[in-house]
Amino acid sequence: MGFFDLFKQSNINQGIEEYKRTDDAVLLDVRTPQEYQEGHIPESKNVPLQQLDNIASVAKNKDIPLFVYCYSGSRSRQATGILQRMGYSKVNNIGGIAAYSGKVEKR
Repeated sequence: MGFFDLFKQSNINQGIEEYKRTDDAVLLDVRTPQEYQEGHIPESKNVPLQQLDNIASVAKNKDIPLFVYCYSGSRSRQATGILQRMGYSKVNNIGGIAAYSGKVEKR
């Protein structure tokens, strides 16, 4: 990763399309439970950044493709690094829901 990669924005809409095309993938929302309840992408699983040690509840297999998002892309970037250090091999930071143009669910 080069210096300018830090400033490159992930495109969450493209990331969601890739998630939909990927077999057995998990869409992971790393925001707080309150943020998740206020609006999340359908089919996403909520494992807050501070609780990533609980990731096995949604992804036991470390080879499962993970598509990670948050609000702006900052926490998902942090989560991607943590998950990779935990041994997950197919982790994609797709950015922030703030730039998402699709449907959201509220719970």
